[in-house]
Amino acid sequence: MVGLICAGGRAEVPADGTDFAKVCQWLTGSFSSNQQSIDDASYFDIRLHMSRVWVDRTDGYWLYVEQARADGLDQPYRQRVYQVVDNGNGEFESRVFELPGDDPLKYAGAWQDAAKLVGVTPETLKQKQGCSIYLKKAVGETFEGATRGKGCVSTRQGAAYTTSEVKLFANELHSWDRGWADDGKQAWGAVKGGYIFKRVEE
Repeated sequence: MVGLICAGGRAEVPADGTDFAKVCQWLTGSFSSNQQSIDDASYFDIRLHMSRVWVDRTDGYWLYVEQARADGLDQPYRQRVYQVVDNGNGEFESRVFELPGDDPLKYAGAWQDAAKLVGVTPETLKQKQGCSIYLKKAVGETFEGATRGKGCVSTRQGAAYTTSEVKLFANELHSWDRGWADDGKQAWGAVKGGYIFKRVEE
């Protein structure tokens, strides 16, 4: 298996064994919340794909990310690029970027067809400041993290900012994204808890 490259041009780390490698590997793949939607009708059946891109870069581990409802796979409602970096002291940061242009749907399906990203480079992306998720190892083989403060700006459905909480396992990812109004009331997002995405084969 090809090794992963640490951020900042530091030495290559083995593909197995290090916490940074685990975070990168566990984020990569296809996931589904289908089972959760069956167990609780208040959750949608969502498909999440995270595919590695720009494998030769040494400034982090880059992922193209696509999220769509199962009944609208060709119309993803979220498309992003993540740059996962090792901040040292056991902290791993997932930086969030928007794709270039006014029509991100033209990149839909790039998780399985990298040709759709031809011409897109990290330099053409726009970072969503304040939206990074900071992960650290938790109990057992688990990583947990969240955004910090109120810096991730959102105007969706009357929100002022967004928070995201993540729990990462080898074959499962829990994600709880919520929008908040200036008065502290929740404007959008799941109420009971985060979405539970289970790894699937695509």
